Amino acid sequence: MADPIEQGKETAARKAVEDHFDPTARYIGIGSGSTIVFVVQAIKDRNEDLSRILFVPTGHQSRQLIVKAGLQPIQYDSLPSGVLLDVAFDGADEVDEDLNCIKGGGACLYQEKLVATRARKFICVADQRKLQSRLLSKWEKIPIEVEPLAVHSVLESLAALGSQEAIIRSLPMEKSGPIKTDQDNFIVDAKFKHPLLPKPTKAEGVQGTKEDRQWPVETLAKEIKQIEGVLSVGLFCGKNGLEAEKAGERAGGQKPVAAYFGMEDGSVVIRKAGEMDVVVNKQGEERSKDSLSG
Repeated sequence: MADPIEQGKETAARKAVEDHFDPTARYIGIGSGSTIVFVVQAIKDRNEDLSRILFVPTGHQSRQLIVKAGLQPIQYDSLPSGVLLDVAFDGADEVDEDLNCIKGGGACLYQEKLVATRARKFICVADQRKLQSRLLSKWEKIPIEVEPLAVHSVLESLAALGSQEAIIRSLPMEKSGPIKTDQDNFIVDAKFKHPLLPKPTKAEGVQGTKEDRQWPVETLAKEIKQIEGVLSVGLFCGKNGLEAEKAGERAGGQKPVAAYFGMEDGSVVIRKAGEMDVVVNKQGEERSKDSLSG
């Protein structure tokens, strides 16, 4: 019997590709993780001429997926100056009601952020477990990519921000040492006491200590990024690509413009910026989540 979680990933991937893949695109980002396997397959299954499209991987695994599918990869640092990706597909460890994401569970954090911030549209594809109202609801830790030389001072700084249980991510066999990213850095997984607030509130800072503070996502991301030795923070927040482009910024959007979640019943929940979640059933019929509950 097929795993309903894996089926959900495939259903979400196919719907996301159907809605956002453009065969006239020139550059497309391909992320990392188990869900992206289905995205690449959905692109390949369209049976269109893909020979002029260059696919930008976020790491070794996604490059192998691209090559195995017969698609043409291009490394991030080989992109022409000033060029934006038409779209980037990637997964997430958790997504909140404002489309802020936790990413980096697969240790491809820095390259994932490079690709997301270079894309006009970042499209997130995930299963139902990643659909939450606030970050750190189910996924307990924020991945942080850290220069190995600075890792212990980074842990001390994280403790001062309230993450008393931040740890260096290790390989399954502890004697094998810490996991290393494609950039040869360490990943630190940082726990915080409370789920993160999607947006700052007027009550922000009321609590007296950072250790017990309910952090807004973007505020915490900025605090962590300022720590010397931190290369990248696994909080994807702020503007999305379309908002950054509208603001006249050449790049810099981190959040997805839409997230697709495959559900166990075969439906797909679509979350878009500033809109009510939509449920697409097996027959392709769309309804808002409010109308379903009513």
